Amino acid sequence: MDLLLIKEGFPLLSFLIFLPLVGALVLLFCHGETFARLWTLVITSLTAICSLSLLSGFDPASSKYQFAEAYTWIPRLNINYIVGMDGISILLVLLTTLIMPFCVLASWKYIQQRVTPFMFCLLTMETAMIGVFVALDFALFYIFWEFMLIPMYLLIAVWGGPRKAYASIKFFLYTLAGSVLLLVAIIALYLKSGSFFIPEMMWQPYSLVFQVLVFLAFFLAFAIKVPMFPFHTWLPAAHVEAPTAGSVILASVLLKMGTYGMLRFCLPITPDATMLLAQPILWLSIAGILYGGFTALAQQDMKKLIAYSSVGHMGFVTLGLFILNTRGIEGAMLQMINHGVTTGALFLCVGMIYERTHSRELALATGVGKYMPWFVTFLAFFSLSSFGFPGTNSFIGEFLVLAGTFEHNTFLALAAIPGAVLAAAYMLRMLQKVVWGGTANPDQSYLKDLGVREIVVLAPFLLFVFWIGLGPQPFLDLIHTSVSTLIDQLHHWQQQQQVAAVLWY
Repeated sequence: MDLLLIKEGFPLLSFLIFLPLVGALVLLFCHGETFARLWTLVITSLTAICSLSLLSGFDPASSKYQFAEAYTWIPRLNINYIVGMDGISILLVLLTTLIMPFCVLASWKYIQQRVTPFMFCLLTMETAMIGVFVALDFALFYIFWEFMLIPMYLLIAVWGGPRKAYASIKFFLYTLAGSVLLLVAIIALYLKSGSFFIPEMMWQPYSLVFQVLVFLAFFLAFAIKVPMFPFHTWLPAAHVEAPTAGSVILASVLLKMGTYGMLRFCLPITPDATMLLAQPILWLSIAGILYGGFTALAQQDMKKLIAYSSVGHMGFVTLGLFILNTRGIEGAMLQMINHGVTTGALFLCVGMIYERTHSRELALATGVGKYMPWFVTFLAFFSLSSFGFPGTNSFIGEFLVLAGTFEHNTFLALAAIPGAVLAAAYMLRMLQKVVWGGTANPDQSYLKDLGVREIVVLAPFLLFVFWIGLGPQPFLDLIHTSVSTLIDQLHHWQQQQQVAAVLWY
């Protein structure tokens, strides 16, 4: 408990967690599609505004868990309600809260059937997602982790495309399989430590065999969520069939839960196993980067293209995490935010063109630049960001990851560089077709350019593309202390193990 900075007074984290859930419960007793839309927008906007106060009270010089709350819950099993936030989780919490109002706005006209249940699912999803990033008790973490599975399944299964049944069941089964492994690892750690308090499980002298088994359970659960190659096959189907808001939430937040879990749990709880197995995971990340790039290059469906690009982009994130140095991990964390901003915006753009053409095929969206200049302007900047053009947010993240990788292993870094080239190839190919097309474009004269609501939805994403791209220091400052402390603890652990090995012999 020494690692917690208990927040006296107003319980801000609990407020952020449960405000969307309270808003969802209100929808059970109130009817009307207009009310559901407005109420959900108010609740998500209020949550976003209140979450900004985290920045004013957060101390970036401390690696402790801030805004912490600790309450006894089930004392017989030593399960407690403990939440807190450090530099590793603050940007992910803010990403979650700030993106949700735009998911509501993006669904304003897109969702016409069962509007109230749809908004209910969005609000319950927000509660679960925030809870995952701030829970410091493993039982509480697992409840939030499982809780988000049901509304996401419903978003795909009820409001999805023609193959929604296949996509939703595949998503559910894959994620459930990972959840079972996660539960086994949590129970094993509880039996060893007698507690569900996550910080107490970190940096403990577990045997190497125990660490390897727990690490594999953790890694498989989180690799499915990321998803890493070759555990990615649920992702394209889920993205293609999900409604626009579902695709945005999947890309911007849910995928980050996997990489967050790797950093939060795998490294500090099973450090020996992490160092032992890091090298094959690094090459698995390279495989994901290249596979995602080549597969995206072959796609004619814009949603599939962006979905496969996520496999490649998240490969850069896992690459940065497992090179186990400060520059790589900071780049990976920043890239998690960048991917959430850029890919979320790209899915919004695809949703907007789908509302007009009722197709996601590149062949039917060619040459819209003549009639939709605002749309292609936004699409151009988000596409440039996606392949890491200098001055955009993704450039900073990829640069730090590659710099950290060169520091770790030059050959590994050289193997990752073609992934950046492939990203430029498939994004510029898509952009060229959408903006100009060819000599035989379909008639697009009936298309209307973006309205005020749609511009309001996309403009904040563009702001962050250039804010992070041109001035990333405030974002890096928030995460630096926590990452540096984690790496220092890893180095100290390595020294202890070396001393113990010398004494043993």
